[in-house]
Amino acid sequence: MAATTHTVTNQVPPLVGYDVYAADRALSEAVERHIEPGVLPEAREELGTLGRSAGSAQAQEWGAQANEHPPVLRTHDRYGNRIDAVEFHPAWHRLLGHAVAAGLTDAWGRPAGHVRRAAGFLVWTQAEAGHGCPLSMTHAAVPALRTDPVLAAEWEPRLTSYVYEEGLAPAREKAGVLFGMGMTEKQGGTDVRSNTTRAEPVSGEGEYLLTGHKWFCSAPMSDGFLVLAQAPGGLTCFLVPRVLPDGTRNVFAIQRLKDKLGNRSNASGEVEFDGTWARRVGEEGRGVRTIIEMVAATRLDCVLGSAALMRQAVAQAIHHATYRSAFGGLLIDKPLMRNVLADLALESEAATVLAMRLASAYDTDTEEERAFLRIAVPAAKYWVTKRCTPVVGEALECLGGNGYVEESGMPRLLREAPLNSIWEGSGNVQALDVLRALQREPQALEAFLREVGKARGADHRLDAAIKDLLTELADLEGIEARARRLVERMALVLQGSLLVRWAPPEVSDAFCASRLGGDWGSAFGTLPHSPDLASVVARARPVAE
Repeated sequence: MAATTHTVTNQVPPLVGYDVYAADRALSEAVERHIEPGVLPEAREELGTLGRSAGSAQAQEWGAQANEHPPVLRTHDRYGNRIDAVEFHPAWHRLLGHAVAAGLTDAWGRPAGHVRRAAGFLVWTQAEAGHGCPLSMTHAAVPALRTDPVLAAEWEPRLTSYVYEEGLAPAREKAGVLFGMGMTEKQGGTDVRSNTTRAEPVSGEGEYLLTGHKWFCSAPMSDGFLVLAQAPGGLTCFLVPRVLPDGTRNVFAIQRLKDKLGNRSNASGEVEFDGTWARRVGEEGRGVRTIIEMVAATRLDCVLGSAALMRQAVAQAIHHATYRSAFGGLLIDKPLMRNVLADLALESEAATVLAMRLASAYDTDTEEERAFLRIAVPAAKYWVTKRCTPVVGEALECLGGNGYVEESGMPRLLREAPLNSIWEGSGNVQALDVLRALQREPQALEAFLREVGKARGADHRLDAAIKDLLTELADLEGIEARARRLVERMALVLQGSLLVRWAPPEVSDAFCASRLGGDWGSAFGTLPHSPDLASVVARARPVAE
């Protein structure tokens, strides 16, 4: 075969060996904005280190290996003993170990902890998204456990540890642990109050034995789980350790692992309890109220995870267009491609700015900010996760046939994209949660309106959108059927107000013209013509300054 037929030209070099954090101007600017000056130098250094690791060839290889070699369930050992072990490729453990060492399970006890962790989570999960699941639940378990000071004292230091120890052992023997969650069951799904798992109290204080099943148990290889079960006093939250204090294995029968669309590096299982020992967390009958803070924290991570997927997809698309030539010039210089890339960049920046604003509210932790989060988290979770799949799909198309090939990494992003819209409550659940807050907690709406009102007067399209939103909020007749429409508008108005306050004029102007002003089509690449679109694309290009 003639060597001349295999001359390679006009192929794009891999996006590798760069600082994922520094190259993301929307994210790095958010960190500068939301972290106080005394903590900022340390945060910059840790995020820069993590960003360079995330953009390295090594991390990208770990991500590929973890997905090419998904977890395997070993229910029994060679002698027939039940072991219920989940085996992972070494790359999975390296990803988790790096993440834990970077503090991605530690937000609740250090200065600006939530903003630092959120930025790190957004950076590191661009290398591989699946292992973000146990990171998220480990982080989110802390507020639920704090309802019981004894349990918090026992578990929190290990949950927030910077040491990752694979394998199962009694918690007291491990420097760091991971947590999972088991809420949904076959007959109920999201309707957790229909759960049938029973919890029978035993002689020890707060001790119970559980019998039942969990249809979706996230990260079943973890050291402990927060689960819901029906106690004599009603639906209650429990802590289920995999290994009991005496070193014996708790009854935790993993029946099978889910064969999922994406998220393939991560294990999700179906689990049976049969006399499984558990400790009560919170009061009997108040399980949902106890676990709701964990759910809220994982919902924010769904927003962050979607923002990370969008950012990586857009970065890949812009990188490709920067180097690929077609029809006599670089793709990035073609007006139509520039419009598509700018449109995608707007969506990505809006998601990042919103996610980081929510993280900052956790750090501030005032009554005003807690009220704001009550509406803003489910609204953001609804909208940002919904936008992820079309953004990733369009970004993949920017690479043409190359993007449809597994080696590009884009198919993995696309398979992962729908996940965060489903996890921790799908779109309807989020929309109904916003309605409940509107109807029961007037202070939440007041806090939301004060937030968006901070940008009032700066853009006429934003002002008009706020006015229209107020009109819609004043008419609650048949509100449930309109819930998605309402929550979408709330999220867009919030994103618009944040961009008007903090983004460059070319970004906020294009966002408000398209998303709020209606000067937009039904597909990406339909922004109003403007010479500033080149600046929008240049801002999103993944090259560190």
